[in-house]
Amino acid sequence: MSELCILQDDVPPFANQVAFSIIEEELGQPLEQLFSKISSETIAAASLGQVYRATLRETGEDVAIKVQRPGIEPIIFRDLFLFRTLASFLNGISLQKLGCNAELIVDEFGEKLLEELDYTLEARNIEDFIVNFKNDPTVKIPLVYNKFSGSRVLVMEWIDGIRCTDPQAIKEAGIDVEGFLTVGVSAALRQLLEFGLFHGDPHPGNVFAMRDGRIAYVDFGNVAVLSQQNKEILIDAVVHAVNEDYAEMANDFTRLGFLASGTDVSPIIPALEAIWQNSAGKGLADFNFRSVTGKFNQLVYNYPIRIPERFSLVIRSLLTQEGICFTLKPEFKFLEVAYPYIANRLLTDPNPALRERLIQVLFKDGLFQWKRLENLIVLAKENVSKMSTNPALKSNSLQTVSSQKLEKKLDLTDTIKDGARLFLIDSGIRRQLVMAFTEDSRLHVDELVDVYKLVEDQIDIPSVALEVLQDLPSVARDFMLSWSDSVLSDR
Repeated sequence: MSELCILQDDVPPFANQVAFSIIEEELGQPLEQLFSKISSETIAAASLGQVYRATLRETGEDVAIKVQRPGIEPIIFRDLFLFRTLASFLNGISLQKLGCNAELIVDEFGEKLLEELDYTLEARNIEDFIVNFKNDPTVKIPLVYNKFSGSRVLVMEWIDGIRCTDPQAIKEAGIDVEGFLTVGVSAALRQLLEFGLFHGDPHPGNVFAMRDGRIAYVDFGNVAVLSQQNKEILIDAVVHAVNEDYAEMANDFTRLGFLASGTDVSPIIPALEAIWQNSAGKGLADFNFRSVTGKFNQLVYNYPIRIPERFSLVIRSLLTQEGICFTLKPEFKFLEVAYPYIANRLLTDPNPALRERLIQVLFKDGLFQWKRLENLIVLAKENVSKMSTNPALKSNSLQTVSSQKLEKKLDLTDTIKDGARLFLIDSGIRRQLVMAFTEDSRLHVDELVDVYKLVEDQIDIPSVALEVLQDLPSVARDFMLSWSDSVLSDR
């Protein structure tokens, strides 16, 4: 493992003269016209390319120049050909024993690897990440200089960061390690569940701690995209895990492509239950991806499960980042950091699909989960409080905290509006809520008061009431349509 880590940024470099010739060939100008300074040695050298530090002559800005290793493309084509030829011999065994096509796995792997050779595609990936994180002061994505870039040369803003696996250097820079972990997990979850565009190779050579507490990513050649549908199914899986609904978890596997459509999931349900209960049995705080993945691997051999390529990237990405977290803090608990973010998303995201998931979380076996609602609010408030300033910045930091502020309050306005709308127009929800307030033949006033106390300092009642009133005409229209539909269906 240690030897393979060298491939991240410490491979023997190719000659400077060759690299500089590639830069001039790609950009069509002599090196000295473009850069006033360029390092005489590589800053990092990986398996596909190497990086130099330089200064732009035009603006004086420090940049990183990534140059592709010469002759790498035919080597990759040759190796993929050999790899695929071997896969064709193993395909029968692979289909019989693992339920997956070995040739298809090689094709998916090869497609992703060849994408990394096109630096113009990487430049576009960087620009997409910049747009996604533009309002997040806890994440740094380097700017890309397209006018100085080509298919084999990429010029980016220089990132002056600390290697993320060096806890001592991070502490010496005045960064709170636990806060930095919160920043990193939040950034990873936003990529996966919010944007559907995530860094596919976040190894320690590609993730840095900035001295202002931000997390910085580099090397965007390997990214993966999740569709809106897949993001929603992943959130479904989280909801079903919380509700311990293992039959639906098994169906989620089919919807995500882990199982072929029409596969009988009934034998898999008890296996999923055993994995989840063993992993979370000591308490959800002790959950970690490493142990779950180890147990899940057994399912792959015993059942016709195939891990789709995009999700092999998700799993690898999460495991790699969890490994970085364990390096910084051996007793790191993933869900302690992740749950507040997920609670905040469920309570505040205006996406109608997430509203449905919130309802699923709050009802179990037809009963309203008052304690779960209180826990969600507490966790969501914790997330808002932590992320209102960069949690990686220590209180004695010289940074101006006011410049780092985000939204301070838990904004439940849209949730309350949508809840009022659903109560009026959805008879099923209305029945469930009425039953929730009158369960066990009593009014649950105390629980309602407890919930109100948790949110009273988060809500501006007059403004929320005004917004609900402004929305009333459209709600009334929807109510009349719903009522007329039910009358017509009854007849």
